[in-house]
Amino acid sequence: MHYCLFYQKTKTKSISRALCVTAAGTVVDGKLEGRKGAESAGVRKSGVDGRVRSFDEIPHTGRNGWVNLVKFWREDRFRQLHKHMEKTFNTLGPIYREHVGTQSSVNIMLPSDISELFRSEGLHPRRMTLQPWATHRETRHHSKGVFLKNGEEWRADRLLLNKEVMMSAAVKRFLPLLDEVARDFCRMLRAKVEREGRGEEGRRSLTMDPSPDLFRFALEASCHVIYGERIGLFSSSPSLESQKFIWAVERMLATTPPLLYLPPRLLLRIGAPLWTQHASAWDHIFTHAEARIQRGYQQLSSSHGRGAEAGAAGGRYTGVLGQLMEKGQLSLDLIKANITELMAGGVDTTAVPLQFALFELGRNPKVQERVRQQVRVSWAQAGGDPQKALQEAPLLKGTVKEILRLYPVGTTVQRYPIKDIVLQNYHVPAGTMVQACLYPLGRSAEVFEDPLSFNPERWSSSREEGQRGDRTGFRSLAFGFGARQCVGRRIAENELQLLLMHVLLSFHLSVSYTEDISTTCTLILQPETPPRITFSKL
Repeated sequence: MHYCLFYQKTKTKSISRALCVTAAGTVVDGKLEGRKGAESAGVRKSGVDGRVRSFDEIPHTGRNGWVNLVKFWREDRFRQLHKHMEKTFNTLGPIYREHVGTQSSVNIMLPSDISELFRSEGLHPRRMTLQPWATHRETRHHSKGVFLKNGEEWRADRLLLNKEVMMSAAVKRFLPLLDEVARDFCRMLRAKVEREGRGEEGRRSLTMDPSPDLFRFALEASCHVIYGERIGLFSSSPSLESQKFIWAVERMLATTPPLLYLPPRLLLRIGAPLWTQHASAWDHIFTHAEARIQRGYQQLSSSHGRGAEAGAAGGRYTGVLGQLMEKGQLSLDLIKANITELMAGGVDTTAVPLQFALFELGRNPKVQERVRQQVRVSWAQAGGDPQKALQEAPLLKGTVKEILRLYPVGTTVQRYPIKDIVLQNYHVPAGTMVQACLYPLGRSAEVFEDPLSFNPERWSSSREEGQRGDRTGFRSLAFGFGARQCVGRRIAENELQLLLMHVLLSFHLSVSYTEDISTTCTLILQPETPPRITFSKL
């Protein structure tokens, strides 16, 4: 799970609104004016006599964080944060500083700089703490999961969680559960197309907004893996409880960004509506998780009473929750905290990329057909084994990587280097918040050949054909990197690939318009309007 967030608390420095000359251009009254592309996005700037330039010389968008915050609100930049970053890199070059409200960051986008950043993350990598989330846990006396922890405490919990969600043995256990949900989704969709579509029987097509169904799929799949049980979202009348959970997650994500730049405890004290909405959304998410965790605990206790084998109810995989409870290495409070974070982070962050994927496959029919042909062969040869089917269909994996390159769920990955580093020949002190900005990276002609084209085959070889610049890697970072990468990565990757596989086996996808989708940034990148897709039965 990743987020379009940035910045770290630093001391604010006041500045005249007149003008500020930077190394790459000029900021005049908050507007960026400078040499187009600041020389070139791939060129490091040389210091005088070869010296490393100081931190203060890094190009910036204005030193007064409160003035910048007002401009962000007035110009609605929060909703277009990804485009703001792209525009700023185009103007100031491949590194710049930004100060908004209480938050500051150094922003980078080139793989060579990102590599340097990750080499300096240390044994306990830190990313930005989402203070509104942390404040909710503290005021409600909930334990924090790994997403909100740092240091040795984070590492100890993360190593235990990895065994159940990241390791290959865990993936092998939960993959059949994801495959079952993906198959059922396609059965539901085939029935819907046959019932509501046009054309001759057995070859009907239906044009629709699939986003509500994709949200239900994501929640159903997450619950099946995490709790080991189905919740029946594909029935003709899905439960109101589950729909309320989806609404709560969406409200939580939408109310987080504005709360990042103001003190949450102050808003709590004055009873600000924004904080009240945010906290009530989290309360609902926790209530939903609490009910399922209690049910899982009762089932586990019951199976022990019947003498079932360890780790399973009658030999059945009991989900991530059952595994954690069975092993007893995390307290029940910590299990609840981490399970709740997994659930909250596993719905929109899967359903939204699937919307983009169906759209891009629909408007690129030749690509769609190449992926489908490979999927057909791999599925036929796999004999019903989903793991084998995915291994033999690398274009599926390439499709997911390509979608997340063009439409990263979270627009940045943040780290605080534990030692002083040099980026683009500028000195960056230890402890500075540095962000790798994924949207500008994924669409940069300095990094990718023909960056705006949808081409899953660019990821097909170890040399990563169609990519420019040095071969340092660090071009596919939608799930983060290293020990602090997204804890739900393996669940999400396989969930996305399996659903696309079964959809392509069942339907031809098309769209009525091929213009680019307008996107907006809440806490995640998403379409301003969900795309309508035509599903034609094969």
